Amino acid sequence: MATSLEQIFAKLRGPAGPVPTGPVAALAVGLGNPGREYEGTRHNAGFLALDCLAEDLGVKVDRLKFKSLCGEAMVGGRRVLLMKPSTYMNNSGQAVAEAMRFYKLTPQQLVVLCDDVTQEVGRIRIRRKGSDGGHNGLKSIIYLTGSDAFVRVRIGVGKKPRPDYDLADWVLGKFPKEQFATLDEVFGRAAQAARLILEGKTDEAMNRYSS
Repeated sequence: MATSLEQIFAKLRGPAGPVPTGPVAALAVGLGNPGREYEGTRHNAGFLALDCLAEDLGVKVDRLKFKSLCGEAMVGGRRVLLMKPSTYMNNSGQAVAEAMRFYKLTPQQLVVLCDDVTQEVGRIRIRRKGSDGGHNGLKSIIYLTGSDAFVRVRIGVGKKPRPDYDLADWVLGKFPKEQFATLDEVFGRAAQAARLILEGKTDEAMNRYSS
């Protein structure tokens, strides 16, 4: 694609949010792969949803820290760190574990946004805990944090077109243009779900947004 999904979905930012104060009390992580060659791919759904969350909160995720691009915002009166790991998907846990150790956060203070190849485009699945479900980014986080007890917002990117289709080729493939309108809407809903979870309203997020 000549134009990336990140550029297509970019909107004018509203007024900046309040200056973050107090200790970091939660971590919101969007999973994906850094680099132009991965822009607009199914595996970068978590990055795109986190960008929507940052836009909604009026912050930029552009500061290098914890092997990630980071930004900070106030959500529900709490200081939250937004992260897009630059470790590549399979090593996402390195960035997440480092940030959790630094801020002394528990798994219950972590929210992860990522792609889900078991769900059709437009669907969202929210879980409080559970296995990695074959997702290498979640697998790395679970292994390096030692826990699966964190909320994950899984964003449907569509199932493989046929059983013998290579999974890596599928998740690293780009979204077709005809899905852009649906994706714009689903990334926005995933961001709203993450915001509710960060506000301590996980049940509400699950009831409103989880398929």
